[in-house]
Amino acid sequence: MRFMVIVRATQDSEAGVMPSEELLAAMGRYNEELAAAGVMLGGEGLHPSSRGARVRFSGDQRSVIDGPFVETKELIAGFWIFQVASLEECIAWVKRCPNPMPGASDIEIRQIFEAEDFGAEFTPELREQEDRIRAQIAAKS
Repeated sequence: MRFMVIVRATQDSEAGVMPSEELLAAMGRYNEELAAAGVMLGGEGLHPSSRGARVRFSGDQRSVIDGPFVETKELIAGFWIFQVASLEECIAWVKRCPNPMPGASDIEIRQIFEAEDFGAEFTPELREQEDRIRAQIAAKS
């Protein structure tokens, strides 16, 4: 099972406050442990929303909203992709994480859909298309 492990933004992360050397070192050790265990498939930190944008969809209309965005608690400051056997195993790994922020912080865990989760609607043709797309991505990496 794959999970997206989402580090929630804080007022500090949205203000562009960078992590300390100590936190960077602790996260580096944690990431090394994840990689050595074969758990971590990827992970990155994100710039504050002031450097981002949203595209709002309404029917066939598109509008762009520039950051920053007001609701800090709804924003993402970073993420990992974990591959583990269960939600419980993912939680166990997350509990070992250094606190990603100087104060209180939240990490959200969301399971990533796999092809078999979509049932019969995910036809053999759509599966082949998905396989082609993944192969293209892997070839460009």
